[in-house]
Amino acid sequence: MTESVATVATATTKGRDTGNACRLSRPGIVCPLGADHGLISSALFSASRGLRVSDDFSPGTPLSLGRVTARLVDDSDWPAPLRSRNNRLLATALEQLAPELEALKRQGIAPERIGVVLGTSTSGIGETEAAMDAQRAAVAQGTPSADSWPENFEYRRQELGAPAECVAWLSGARGPVYTLSTACTSSAKALASARRLLASGQCDAVIAGGADSLCHMTVKGFMSLEAVSRKESLPLGAERDGINLGEAAVLFVVTPEGGGVQLTGVGESSDAHHISAPCPEGSGAEAAMRGALASAGRAPGEIDYINLHGTATPLNDAMESLAISRLFGATVDPDSGSDAGAGSDIEQPRLPAVSSTKALTGHTLGACGALEAAFCWLALEHGRLPPHATPREALDPTLPALNIVYRDRPETPPLRVMSNAFAFGGNNISLVLERHTPDPESSAC
Repeated sequence: MTESVATVATATTKGRDTGNACRLSRPGIVCPLGADHGLISSALFSASRGLRVSDDFSPGTPLSLGRVTARLVDDSDWPAPLRSRNNRLLATALEQLAPELEALKRQGIAPERIGVVLGTSTSGIGETEAAMDAQRAAVAQGTPSADSWPENFEYRRQELGAPAECVAWLSGARGPVYTLSTACTSSAKALASARRLLASGQCDAVIAGGADSLCHMTVKGFMSLEAVSRKESLPLGAERDGINLGEAAVLFVVTPEGGGVQLTGVGESSDAHHISAPCPEGSGAEAAMRGALASAGRAPGEIDYINLHGTATPLNDAMESLAISRLFGATVDPDSGSDAGAGSDIEQPRLPAVSSTKALTGHTLGACGALEAAFCWLALEHGRLPPHATPREALDPTLPALNIVYRDRPETPPLRVMSNAFAFGGNNISLVLERHTPDPESSAC
C-alpha cells in the first residue's frame, strides 16, 4: 500500500514545474480569532484560543466551538439563492481583498480571465436546517405540509456550487467558477486548482480559498462519530480525545507574479484506507508531503516549519507524527541518539518546527486548508511561528519525536513552510509556501 500510494502522488507532481510563478496575495480571513490581520496575528503568535462553550448546535451538551463573532456583510439585498451565513463569511473575507481586486482592474485583466475556485463542505445547510425547523413548527400548528415551508426558503442555498457563484457575483469574475468538496482538504485543493488554472493559461488571476459554517448536521454528525471532544482539544496530547469544531472563510487572489509568498509545491494522494479513519501507517500523508517537496524542488531538510493537520484525534495525530518522523527524521543528526516521544526536551535542530493551530480556531473542515495556508502566509510575512497550544507536560510521550514550537522558542524567521490537510477517505494534500524576493528571472512553482 505505501509503495503504490507514493507512486500515485509522485506521478501527479513529477519534477519541479518551471516558468510559472504562483503568488498568494494578502489573504482575506474571517475566523474565530477575528476578521482583522492584527487581531488574528496577535492570537496566532500567542497561542490564544478563540473558542467559546456553547450548546447551540448540541442542545444539552455544551461544546467548545470556534464561532465567528465579527460583524458580517449584510446579505438582505442579495439574490435569494445566495443568502446564507456561509456566503456572508465569504463576502466579509472578500471585502478585505478590495485593494488586490482593484489592482487587477488597473492591470487591465478582463473579468473573463479571472476564475473563482472555492472549497466547502457545508455551503448553506444551516439555512435549510432553520427552514426545516420552521416547517415542522408550522405542521405542528395545523398548517398543511405542502404549504408549511417558509416563504423565503431557497433550496439552492445549500448547493455546493453556491459559494463560488456568490464570490463570482460579488467580484464580477467571469472565468471558470466552481466549488470543490472533499471534506477537510477542500480549500487546500482549491488553492492547488488555482495554481493549475494559472499554469495552464486558462486564467490570469484566481480568487481561491473556502468557507464552512457551523450547523447542526456538522456538529451532530461528528458527535455521532465520537470524534468531538467535550473539552478544549489537545493536539499531540496524551489525553487527546477529539476535535473542537469551528467555522471560517479565507480567500486569496492567486496570480502568476513573482515575489511575495509563493505556492511552490503541491502534493496530493488518495490512500482510500477507510471512509473516515486515516491509514495508521500514515502512508497517504507521507506520499502527499513527498509529492509537495518534489513539486517545490525541495529536500526535507529545507522546510523550516510544518503546520500540522493536528486534529487532536488519537488516530490522526499518531499517523501524522509517524509520517513526519519517517520523512523528515532522516535529517536528524544521527549522533543525537534521540528516540524520545513528542514531549522530549532533547533538541533536534534539523527537524522542521511543527505546531497545530486547530486548538485555536477549532477544526474548520472545508475551510481549514485555506485558513492554515493563511496562517503560514502570516508566519512568512511576520517572520514568526505559531506556538503549539498543548502544554509540554500534556504531550504524548509515546508519539515519535517532533520539534514542537513553543512561545519560549528563539525566533528564527521561516523561509519555507508546509501545510498539511488530511480528509475522510484517505484524501490528502500538502502545500509548500515560500517567501521570495521579486525576481522576474525566477521560476517559483
